Amino acid sequence: MLARSLRIRSAHGLRRWSALAALPLAACAQASSQSATTASGGSRPANSAASPRLIVAITVDQMRYDYLERFASQYQSGLARLIKNGAIYTNAYQDHANTETAPGHATVLSGREPYSTGIVLNGIGVPDSRAPLIGGGGPGASPFRFRGTALIDWMKAKDRRSRALSVSRKDRGAILPIGRAKESVFWYASNGNFTTSTYYADTLPAWVRRFNDRHVPQSYAGRAWEPLLPVSAYPEPDTVSVEDLGREPAFPHVLSADAAIATRDFIGFPWMDDLTVAFALDGVNAMRLGAGPAPDLLSVSLSTTDAVGHRFGMASREMHDQMLRLDRAIGTLIDSLYKLRDSSTIVFSLTADHAVTLPPELAKAEPGAMPPMRVDLSDVAKTFKVAIAARGADSNAFDFEDAMLFADKESLEKKGIKLDSLARAFVDAAKREPGVYRADLLQTILKADTSDFIVRRWRHAVPPDYPVLVVVTLNHGSVWGSYATGIHGSPWDDDGHVPLVFYGPTIAPGRHGEFEAVTSLAPTLASLIGVSPTERIDGHVLTSAIR
Repeated sequence: MLARSLRIRSAHGLRRWSALAALPLAACAQASSQSATTASGGSRPANSAASPRLIVAITVDQMRYDYLERFASQYQSGLARLIKNGAIYTNAYQDHANTETAPGHATVLSGREPYSTGIVLNGIGVPDSRAPLIGGGGPGASPFRFRGTALIDWMKAKDRRSRALSVSRKDRGAILPIGRAKESVFWYASNGNFTTSTYYADTLPAWVRRFNDRHVPQSYAGRAWEPLLPVSAYPEPDTVSVEDLGREPAFPHVLSADAAIATRDFIGFPWMDDLTVAFALDGVNAMRLGAGPAPDLLSVSLSTTDAVGHRFGMASREMHDQMLRLDRAIGTLIDSLYKLRDSSTIVFSLTADHAVTLPPELAKAEPGAMPPMRVDLSDVAKTFKVAIAARGADSNAFDFEDAMLFADKESLEKKGIKLDSLARAFVDAAKREPGVYRADLLQTILKADTSDFIVRRWRHAVPPDYPVLVVVTLNHGSVWGSYATGIHGSPWDDDGHVPLVFYGPTIAPGRHGEFEAVTSLAPTLASLIGVSPTERIDGHVLTSAIR
């Protein structure tokens, strides 16, 4: 049941675009020239005496910025420490339209938006049948579609001895922060093991095999997730019919007693974050990360907040409890690393790949606006497919997924179908649908004034050489489909406003309210260890975070 409730819409319709998605980026730097900065622009190398030896980049999947403030009085561990002593950017965003896991994770440590990384959607992010998992337990995966470089590449450009360990429950959460580098990258498989693909290695290291041999997920079979604190500590109602799509909206939530099912469904319970942290710490210890001759990188992506958000929504008691448990998991990571390494040599960052929108059923309509709703344009797309097939063209050459209209130009034009006319007709049809705020030709977006944040975020979202004709934006608060309680993916601030926090001895504590993008995280971390990006990026060094 849980696996079904966590399922995200199938991306099978996007598979035909995978080969096109992997094409090298042409001259795309101009697509966001207003915000792009060069590698050396504003970079301030840290003093070598205080230079960190270990960079720890924490990414929380589907964490809204307001979670930092909403539950702050109850945080006692890791998040409490970051809030009290970190440099916090309260107005930070994933500044692109396609606010999904893959694009967000590709942005975090590359300093670049999806138009540059080439990672546009989950469905055409890391799936790769040519790179099967070692030991099975899921589809093959690699970063072959990722374009350009990331922080670990910049580190190695200065000192080849720098190393990286990246871990996550999700393949894309582990792979994309590292870019194309063949470092130590591991994620959780459906068989309960942490693994990697043949893109990175032929066998698993001994420390990974030892960790898997503990069979921790199986040991949780039959265990119940109960609130961490007394019920009086949670102001949210526990039974809200829209939560879990009405299936199991209230505590307790019990993991199946069947070990195989428990292993599969373990990913939706807070214990998954604890397991990911424990695995990361074993890796740091085994690899002696942060104890070598050059700075090292640890990337930890914690995914349970995303699972809980999809299943129960952002306003649920379950999300409240998950954040309290996340606070403790991050605290364990920080405290344990301080036991393994000198605390004066470690710097942490915290951000998210995206946020999430309130379920439309619980949202209030804005004055003079249509009420938020769930929108599905599949019937509109089907009408066009039928018309295309009637002209003798392959209907699969036309596909509308995740707010984007994809089209195979060569296939359609061979049948005399003019793409410009097709795209404009689709725009007109989409605009007539309830819940649609705007539909735009991508070519219009690429030429438009980026002072419009919707335009800017779509411009940041799609490489100009991608086979995308049209992008569609829903009304504020409306979401695509009915596959989950909590849904994200829009250009609106609800899905883009995320935490951006730095913490460590070389960080100046404080709160900063100016607008910033997550693309500035990587160059700031790079500056702390005296390295510079090796290509043009969209972010800049946040000097206000550095002592």
